[in-house]
Amino acid sequence: MKLPTPKPGAIIYDDQKLYITLANYPIAEGHTVVVWKDKVTDLHLLSREDYIYLMNKVDMIRNALLKTLRLKKVYLIYADEINQVHWHLIPRFEEKGFNILIHKPKILKDFSLVQKIKTNL
Repeated sequence: MKLPTPKPGAIIYDDQKLYITLANYPIAEGHTVVVWKDKVTDLHLLSREDYIYLMNKVDMIRNALLKTLRLKKVYLIYADEINQVHWHLIPRFEEKGFNILIHKPKILKDFSLVQKIKTNL
C-alpha cells in the first residue's frame, strides 16, 4: 500500500523532512496527516533527533487544530499499514471513545480549513 498524494490546496505545512496535510478521505472535519518524507518504515527506525523533530511538529499541528476547531481533544493515531512513518490527527468533537474511528471516510472537497489552521500554527 502506498501513501496517497495530498490534494492540491490541502497542504498545511511543508519542509525538508515532512509535510502536514488534510486527509484525502477524512473521517472527521480537520482530520490531518503528518507524513515523514524519507522512506522510513517504522518510528523506531528514526534517529532520536528526527523522532523529536517529528513529534514537535505533531504537537504543533495538534495545538493548531485544538485552537482552530475549539476542541478539547485530538486523537493521535500511528498506524504503519503502508510502511511509511506518518501520524493521523483526528479531532474529537462531542463524540467520545473510539466511535469516531468507525465513521465512513468521505473524499475531501472543502479546503477552507487549511488557511484557518495555518493562522494558528
